[in-house]
Amino acid sequence: MDPQDAVDLGRHAIIVALLIGAPVLIVGMAVGLAVGLLQALTQVQDQTISFVVKIVAMIVTLAFCLPWLLQTMIDYSHELITSIPATIYGG
Repeated sequence: MDPQDAVDLGRHAIIVALLIGAPVLIVGMAVGLAVGLLQALTQVQDQTISFVVKIVAMIVTLAFCLPWLLQTMIDYSHELITSIPATIYGG
């Protein structure tokens, strides 16, 4: 196994992790920004409002994206496991 192979495996793992985490994090950030702006405009400074709305939005996003997330993880795992012999023996 070359050092370049190890770097490629690490790079691919990081990209897959970012792809899997991005939808939920982006929705949480956008909803948090919108709720924060709404709270600033109405001068309602209750922390539970922001927390509950973000959690609900993130759960809905996770439920919506779950089939794609699982398929992405399965594809990555399958590719990683099937490439073990070629990686070890250099074939």
